[in-house]
Amino acid sequence: MGRRWTMLCVIAALSTGFASLPANGQAFPTRPVRLIVPFPAGGPTDIVARPLAQFLSDELKQQVVVDNRGGAGGSIGAEVVAKSPPDGYTLLMGTVGTNAINATLYRKLAYDPAKDFTPVALVAAAPVALVVHPSLGVHTIAELVARAKAQPGSLTYGTAGNGTPGHLTGEMFRAATGVDLRHVPYKGSAPAVTDLLGGQINVMFDPLQSVLQHVQAGKLVLLGVSSASRSTAAPEAPTFAEAGLKDFEATAWWGVYAPANLPADIATRLNADIDRVVHSEPFRKLLEPRGVQVRGGSREVFARFGDAELRKWGQAVRDSGATVD
Repeated sequence: MGRRWTMLCVIAALSTGFASLPANGQAFPTRPVRLIVPFPAGGPTDIVARPLAQFLSDELKQQVVVDNRGGAGGSIGAEVVAKSPPDGYTLLMGTVGTNAINATLYRKLAYDPAKDFTPVALVAAAPVALVVHPSLGVHTIAELVARAKAQPGSLTYGTAGNGTPGHLTGEMFRAATGVDLRHVPYKGSAPAVTDLLGGQINVMFDPLQSVLQHVQAGKLVLLGVSSASRSTAAPEAPTFAEAGLKDFEATAWWGVYAPANLPADIATRLNADIDRVVHSEPFRKLLEPRGVQVRGGSREVFARFGDAELRKWGQAVRDSGATVD
């Protein structure tokens, strides 16, 4: 009787284990995984996503392919993932824009950040940088504000697009200072930086990693960062609060999402593998010199963080009055 009971327990355990496997009996993943980056190549999201994909490929023993789908403040790429099968083979390199800001900023959004995704892992965060072309002749935030007030409507600020951290930070900056800067949205950071370097626009708000190399080369002037404390990658740049904008803080972040209803075992596997990558020395050494701080943590912590960011940025959008049709 005892042997029979033991055998039944073994069979039950094996049945439970096999139930989590695909029909072909192989554990996830059995083919390449697609990581959709909802912005063009070369921008701040791409800078975080590409090393993540490279190291995650080693963890999963399957290639993780980066698929850039830019446009509409990241909404186009996010929608692709929201409407994909929840099997773990299509993931989103989500941002504060796609998964926190856009829900309130856009009057019509083709996905619901709170319902259409499975939060998998928080990857990194970075301050938004305020940079100008050297020809503008300003070297501090106070000088930029003075110039903008002396010439209302004459200065343009570029961003990676409507609904991006740069856009909303720029709107918050305008509200806090009372200056009249004209917004020029692009389909990603890379084309905006190109136009800033060429002098087609005067000012840009964008996560630090996309502009830092140009600051270090003397091609752009860094006036300040939007985080609560200074960046170790650019310690000479004051925070907006230090520059006189009291309680001003806006931080960009990046995390991996899957479509809603992703099986728990796949979500847990992806979270564990991404967390190992995020806390690895090679990954950290690639990102931190560029002003990006690695994050990581459990799925539950990421989910609570995302809920809080939705509320925080929703209120910020409403306070700024910014909307996009």
